[in-house]
Amino acid sequence: MSSTVDRTQPGDTASSSVGGSRLLKVLRGSAGIAIAMAVMNVGTYAFQMVAARLLGPSQYGAVAGLMALLMVLSVVQLGLQATAARRIAAAPDDVAAIEQTVLTTTWRAALVLGALALAASPAVWWLLRLDGLLPAVLLGLCVVPVTVMGGQAGVLQGERRWLPLSLVYLSVGVPRVLVGGLALAISATEASAMAGVLVASWLPVLVGSWALRNREHRAIVTVHDREVRRDVRRETYASSIALLAFVALSNLDIVVARQVLDDHQAGLYAGGLIVTKAVLFLPQFAVVILFPSMSTAGESRAAVLRGLAFLTALGAACVAGAYLLSGVALVFIGGDDYDGVQDELWLFAVLGGLLSVLQLLVYAGLAKRGRWTKYLVWLGVIALLGAGALATSVTALAVTAAVIDLAVVALLVALQVFRGKAGTETLR
Repeated sequence: MSSTVDRTQPGDTASSSVGGSRLLKVLRGSAGIAIAMAVMNVGTYAFQMVAARLLGPSQYGAVAGLMALLMVLSVVQLGLQATAARRIAAAPDDVAAIEQTVLTTTWRAALVLGALALAASPAVWWLLRLDGLLPAVLLGLCVVPVTVMGGQAGVLQGERRWLPLSLVYLSVGVPRVLVGGLALAISATEASAMAGVLVASWLPVLVGSWALRNREHRAIVTVHDREVRRDVRRETYASSIALLAFVALSNLDIVVARQVLDDHQAGLYAGGLIVTKAVLFLPQFAVVILFPSMSTAGESRAAVLRGLAFLTALGAACVAGAYLLSGVALVFIGGDDYDGVQDELWLFAVLGGLLSVLQLLVYAGLAKRGRWTKYLVWLGVIALLGAGALATSVTALAVTAAVIDLAVVALLVALQVFRGKAGTETLR
């Protein structure tokens, strides 16, 4: 059996000095993840807000479509992160074999996905009606660092090394708004926006590489090590398929909008989705913190229930805020150019709340290596593509997406209840 890797790295140990120790203590705990992910999401949101203002509805709709496709193309990142985190949390004695496999697979997958995305850039150009081919090419290049970051984050998450993981998340959001905003200030084009995203995407990779430096692995690979590595690869594939379904369900509506609505209407829909993404990403730290517990026998059920209660309450508060303060929300999504969607912002908040709950349920399924989760979410994707193609307005498409998400959430909750009863019967 593989020996465990020393999880303590320089910079992780408790500081003996008083100055700065309070901040380090916060960042080393789960509160640090919450803060880091909040900053990351604010940075991501701020970049979208800057892009929406500088590009206007028509061009911003194209950039929003590119970012949605980036999420879909980088789904292996999420699969690698989920697999590494689950396996390390559930089997800490195998951390050396798991880590080495995850990091090696990560780089190989990143290069393959990047090459495929580059090959598909002409299709992306046509699908999103871009101004030129360059933004699609830059999108393909972005896949590489985004995928690598996922594998690194998964190892840190599974080992519950919250401080370096917090630094990785901080380096995702802050550089994106700073570098991306600078690129747009120099030239307000689709290509400039994606160039800024590409440069910023390499910074968390550098932070992750620093956090995982000087890792020692066994030179002798045992039969058990090889079996662990094969199982990690199989689980990564299965997790990626399930997460691809979620990412597709939460992002393909903007692609549908670019096809069924005119440029201005699609841009308004993209503006509304800024609210959706804000509500979705705001509590994302809860999934990161709870996932290791959901993967651990004896903690899973309580972790899922806590997550559902927290996300439901927060989602309801966000919907109320978007309804009562729609004018304020409009300022943050781009101003008066997007006033055509102001009355529907609460609906986009509903969409974000449903997606946040759906995300938790998908990860709960991954934690138990369930098979049915991905099938149910893929049914939702098929329904979105089919029913969404019939939409003729921003409101109609948003309602369609919300109804489909609600149906998938209900099915996954029922699946969780069934698993809980089956587990109880097994214990008896």
